[in-house]
Amino acid sequence: MRNPGPSTVVSRALLAAFLLAGAADLVSLLAGADLGHRIAKPLLMPLLAAYAATRGAPKPLLAALLLGWGGDVFLLLDADWAFLVGMGSFAAGHVCYLMLFGRRSAPVLLGLGYGVALVTTVALLWPDLPAELRVPVAGYSLLLTAMAYRSSALGPAAGAGGALFLLSDTLIATGVADWPQLPAPDFWIMLTYLAAQYLLTRGVLKAEYGERRTTD
Repeated sequence: MRNPGPSTVVSRALLAAFLLAGAADLVSLLAGADLGHRIAKPLLMPLLAAYAATRGAPKPLLAALLLGWGGDVFLLLDADWAFLVGMGSFAAGHVCYLMLFGRRSAPVLLGLGYGVALVTTVALLWPDLPAELRVPVAGYSLLLTAMAYRSSALGPAAGAGGALFLLSDTLIATGVADWPQLPAPDFWIMLTYLAAQYLLTRGVLKAEYGERRTTD
């Protein structure tokens, strides 16, 4: 049994740090510890990006994760302008993901399902969204849904990541629309978001370099 090389040790340490920071963030949300959330949340995507970088991640993946970090930070601010900037940062990240998916084929029926989900969700949310957010949210939803659908082209892990990203942001949108929420809504938003970004990262690395590089 060979010993892991230095790069593998660093990769494992960074992944463990990401998981630890994620757990700290989720526990903080459940406990209502806002300071813990504000400390842990900005650490998450840089740690995941650093892990991906040690695994030889392509630049668009690193950009997507760091743009997600930008969105995370802006969404910590309680202001409409910050929400729009954060949404724009996430949208740019989705473009990076779409670049990674390239022209790989994805199931047509799945695309139809995502299309129905998009139209239905936007139609239901539209009347309850603030007027100034309706068009930006609709445009963002279209891009997000396209990313979620195309992610399935990289396999089950990335496909699940795309679906969870869509679910996470839909939960945010229902909060903006002032719909009834699950208990501890921010916990579920972050849980699905963290799983989404990790699975997308894993799916991209596996597609680029194979299973061995993502598990060493």
